[in-house]
Amino acid sequence: MLWAALLLPSGPDNTPPHDDQLRGVSIWALQFTPRTAIVEDAVVIEVEASTRLFGGKRALRDRVVHEAAELGVSRTAWAPTSLAALALARAGKENGIRGSLTALLDVLPMETLSAMRSHFTVLTQLGCRTLGDVRALPRGGISRRFDKQLLHALDQAYGLRPEAHAWVQVSKTFKARLELMARVESAPAILFGARRLLVQLCGWLAARNAGTTAFVLRWMHDAMRPREAGKGGEVTIRTAEPMRNLEHLCRLLAESLAKVELAAPAGDLELEALDVHPLEETSASLLPDATRQGESMTLVLERVAARLGPEKVLRPVLSEDHRMEWMQHWQSAPAPLPKRRPRRSRFPQPTFALPQPLRLAMDGDRPMYQGTLQLLSGPHRVEGGWWHRVKVEEQEETRNVVRDYYVALSPHAGVLWVFQERLARQATAWYLHGSFA
Repeated sequence: MLWAALLLPSGPDNTPPHDDQLRGVSIWALQFTPRTAIVEDAVVIEVEASTRLFGGKRALRDRVVHEAAELGVSRTAWAPTSLAALALARAGKENGIRGSLTALLDVLPMETLSAMRSHFTVLTQLGCRTLGDVRALPRGGISRRFDKQLLHALDQAYGLRPEAHAWVQVSKTFKARLELMARVESAPAILFGARRLLVQLCGWLAARNAGTTAFVLRWMHDAMRPREAGKGGEVTIRTAEPMRNLEHLCRLLAESLAKVELAAPAGDLELEALDVHPLEETSASLLPDATRQGESMTLVLERVAARLGPEKVLRPVLSEDHRMEWMQHWQSAPAPLPKRRPRRSRFPQPTFALPQPLRLAMDGDRPMYQGTLQLLSGPHRVEGGWWHRVKVEEQEETRNVVRDYYVALSPHAGVLWVFQERLARQATAWYLHGSFA
């Protein structure tokens, strides 16, 4: 298991974060996994099954940390259990998946686990300072002197007991509210708070595999507003097609807010999705757009070959051979290409070649293929291969060819590539070997 704990900062006088904040972060996190829950002052998500979908653990971590910061998340930690991730986040340690989980948790202060807080004074008097000190106490004595929740939470954090959470469900509609940290007097300044709401909206849309074509941002004026100012205002943004691109939606909202003049300072914001439509995702290609991603095709082929196996990814390689059958061969894509560049033939070469030459019927002394052929140019002589020896049924044969190639025109098949074998027993036999596009 791989859990992430997203810890929100406490309010004034160490008050816990507002329920709306926790709910907003949990809705945003649903785009990564449906196994999302609110635990105390944090949101925990189980993302083991999502790592490959988002490009691996490092890429997923970077995205979660970057976007969560825009929602006010102060600390993020990763661990094999949700309570361990939460304890590490409170201690300011992010990485809980490298090394022994027991060793990482044993050195953490007791207060990083909520179940310890109600017994903090007694445990301190017993000489306990860390989770490891508490774990070292006799289990029988702990169960008799303290409530069962303490041992239960301790075992869950260390992975000795299974964890159970009430998962957050994706709502059918989206409406989120945000109280601004200070009163805003100009409309463009609202964008800072509105962006946080848009991050939540895009996360909710991703969890529903949907996009929006219209949303409305409302702002509520301060209680000390003039009577003629009214309760607030709103602006509606519409798009030509369903989308959930955060930066594009922010740009559209910024353009609209630049034209708005607030009648009074604004203190609260509300974002609501009006029109939501299913969004058809484009299938992720096995061979990504190398130009867009700034990655050469060589590197792409190496990565795909590493994923599927070298024998599964082949590429054609030209050879220094004038014989049609051996002008190119297939080799493993990661293998280095030959340094010498093959010589180009001065003769026309067909676009498509047959795996085996096809013997043609004759119309007198003229070859036929979907009609009698008209020879356009030739002969183009190809001779060689006396050195090329292969074993066929335990007998060694030579792949020597002596051919005169012609460019021919068929009434129905177009331009063809045909040849005669000069030294064959039947010198009048003609063969089709390819065609021109």
